[in-house]
Amino acid sequence: MAAYQPVRWVAPLLYGTVLAGGLYYTVAGLGNGPGPTVWRTVGFVAAVGALFALEAVGRRRLAARLPLLLARCGLIGAVVLLDASGLSQVLFVLLPFTAYFAFGRTTALALGALCLAGLLFGYVLTAPGWYRDLERVSDLLMLSVGLVLAISMAAVAVGEQRARRELEEYASRVAGLSAAAERNRLARDIHDSLGHHLTAMSVQLEMASEFRALDPDAAQRALTEARQSVKLALGDVRQSVRALRDEAAHPTLSTALAGLAQGGEARPRVTVEVSGDQDGYGAAELTALYRAAQEGVTNARRHARATRVTVVVRLTDDTARLVVTDDGRGFAPDAAAAGFGLLGMRERVQLVAGSVDIDSCPESGTRLTVTVPRGTAGKAGEG
Repeated sequence: MAAYQPVRWVAPLLYGTVLAGGLYYTVAGLGNGPGPTVWRTVGFVAAVGALFALEAVGRRRLAARLPLLLARCGLIGAVVLLDASGLSQVLFVLLPFTAYFAFGRTTALALGALCLAGLLFGYVLTAPGWYRDLERVSDLLMLSVGLVLAISMAAVAVGEQRARRELEEYASRVAGLSAAAERNRLARDIHDSLGHHLTAMSVQLEMASEFRALDPDAAQRALTEARQSVKLALGDVRQSVRALRDEAAHPTLSTALAGLAQGGEARPRVTVEVSGDQDGYGAAELTALYRAAQEGVTNARRHARATRVTVVVRLTDDTARLVVTDDGRGFAPDAAAAGFGLLGMRERVQLVAGSVDIDSCPESGTRLTVTVPRGTAGKAGEG
């Protein structure tokens, strides 16, 4: 069992009470104990002082649990023998109390039973017929009650500390998961936005290089388109920064998708058709649709060597359906399943309870279908 911290004020409070009571009995001459009064009092005060010091040491050396418990047992025994008032018997409750924090409930219960057995054994040896002595029976009952209360208090304190530790561990795990989720989101955004524009720039610059000698006008157009892609990429970066600062403006889905067709690239030609009302769809759902369309167009440009790409979106009261088709060379979907782009797209769509279907085979083009349900937040806003 992991060690827990005892309630710090309990032991010093009891030590101070016992010290005050013992000194009062000595000064008032109310108690009779073994040995000369002066030396017994000096020993009593020294033993109580040692208990105070032991508490201070225990806070700094939590690992020395067993030596501290044994030292506390010895010192409490010495205080009980030297105390003229008899009040120091209350210190026995500290043994199971502190043991509960260090060793657990079983050890605390065992020590509590030993304390009662020790007191009974002392009565048997020193006070025959003790069970007819009202004062001694009262002391035994009070010690029993004190032990029960001390163990109960320790159990409550340990339970509270255990709950706090579990809460801290849970908070740490949640923070780790949140950080991982945020890293994945940023990775998807970087891939979907900058990756799209960098792919376009790569194609445009390659065209400019190839046509530089054969068709200078085409090369110049490709460079112009590359500059336009750079501007679009910078715009995406600024929008991402605003989103991180909670300052992002959210354009309509049709406007965002229209940007895919207005990039100016000669190949492939992209056409976009959007029907329906996006009201009621949340930003996460619309972003998932846009990023999926962007991924489809990017893949058609980067890998499929397509000449034509069609993006169709249907927004209804219940679901939004996106279909991206191209006339490229196609691919085997299972072979591309490990690609980060498709993986990020699936993750993003799954986060809004949507589905992704890819229909493609070599030399037969590709059809990407994404279905996203309308968000419950949007439905609630209609009521």
